[in-house]
Amino acid sequence: MLPTSSSSSSSSSLKGRPARRSHFFPLYLRRIVKWRQMDIEYTFWQMLHLCTSPKVVYQHTKYHKQTKNQWARDDPAFVVIFTLLLSATTLAYCAAYDHNSGHAVFLVFSVVIFHFLAAGAIIATFCWLFTNNYLRVEAVNSHVVEQRVEWLYAFDVHCNSFFPVFVLLYVIHYLVSPLLLAHGFVPVLLSNLLFMAAAVYYHYLNFLGYDVLPFLERTTLFLYPIGIVFVLFPI
Repeated sequence: MLPTSSSSSSSSSLKGRPARRSHFFPLYLRRIVKWRQMDIEYTFWQMLHLCTSPKVVYQHTKYHKQTKNQWARDDPAFVVIFTLLLSATTLAYCAAYDHNSGHAVFLVFSVVIFHFLAAGAIIATFCWLFTNNYLRVEAVNSHVVEQRVEWLYAFDVHCNSFFPVFVLLYVIHYLVSPLLLAHGFVPVLLSNLLFMAAAVYYHYLNFLGYDVLPFLERTTLFLYPIGIVFVLFPI
């Protein structure tokens, strides 16, 4: 009787796990409108260290896995604050170079929805499928729980990688835009250097995000686009 009861309880607990995971994403979306439940201070700490010492951020991701039993963030504060920062910088560009309020609203909408969220969802889906199908290490022991890359974690990696791109191409680019609008070799070189640095840093952080997962191998493949960037830069 004891083996029967334990097996039934374990099977019921296993059945409960997908249910909890299936309810996680709607819960994540509901927390977007609950500002008081977001850890704003920790979010700004992450944003700062993504630009200065990104390995520290992913070291804390390991701690999050140990405490919350998931790699993805359960707090949407990063996405919410990032969206507000993108909107503010886009409005700053519109105020400086475009006096059409209707066009400004359209630009804010396109930058947030298409440049950030939609493009991020596409990239996250590709990386999610690629890592789970080609980079995941198969468990040799049948008693070891098989791990897979969570889609929301892939989206978190994109958000982390895109934030330094935002700093370089939205903030710094805006501050030096009077120089970049001038004619000559130096403005062109500086503009290209900004784009090259943003592309290199994005792919490097992408690599760090997946390299921290212990059940993935050959994650150095995420560094290969950096070589393409250096090849294309002189062109």
